[in-house]
Amino acid sequence: MIDTDFHSRMIGWLKIVLPLLALVILSTLFLVARTVNPDDAIPYAEVDVEDRLREPRMTSPTYAGLTSDGAALTVTADEARPAAETGAGASATALNGLLETPDGGRTELTAGTGQINTAARQILLSGGVTISSSTGWQVQGETMTADMDVTNISVPSAVIATGPAGVVTANALQLTQASGDSGRYLLVFNGAVKLIYQPAN
Repeated sequence: MIDTDFHSRMIGWLKIVLPLLALVILSTLFLVARTVNPDDAIPYAEVDVEDRLREPRMTSPTYAGLTSDGAALTVTADEARPAAETGAGASATALNGLLETPDGGRTELTAGTGQINTAARQILLSGGVTISSSTGWQVQGETMTADMDVTNISVPSAVIATGPAGVVTANALQLTQASGDSGRYLLVFNGAVKLIYQPAN
C-alpha cells in the first residue's frame, strides 16, 4: 500500500514538474539565443531582381536532341533570352554545339551569338562561327545555320577551312548526309573555291 501511494504521488509531482521544467528550458533558449544580424545572412545570389523581371533570361541553358538520321546534337550557351516579340526566336550568347554522327564523327561549333527558330527548326549562329571536325578540318565563317531535325549545316558567307590537305577558301559551305547512304556525310564548298595544298612533310 505504501509503495502504491508513493508511486501515485511521484507520478502526480512529475506531471507538474516536467512541464514546468520544459517551460524553463524553452525560456532559457530564447533568452540566451543571439540576435540575428541580417548582414551576416548568406548571400544566395547577387541578382538584380528588377532587371531579371524587365528582361528575363536563363543562364547556362542546354538543348539536346537527336536528328532523324541518328546524329546527336547538343547546344549550350552562357545566357539565353526568350523571344522579345511574337514570331521571333529565343536568342543566346557564347554558344557551343556538338554534333555526333552515327559513324563516330564529331563536329564542334562555337559562335558569339545565336538564335533558335523553333518554327523553322533551325539554329542560326552569328558573331563569328568556328566549326571543328574530328577529321582534322576547322572552318571559320561569320554566320551559320544548322537544322535541328536533320544533319544540314550551312555557312552561307565566305569561309576559310584549314585541314590536313591545306587551306580552302570559298563563298559558302554545306555539310549534309550523303544521299542514299545513312552512314556517310558530305562536306561541299561552293562559289569561288581556292585550295592551297600543303603536302605532309
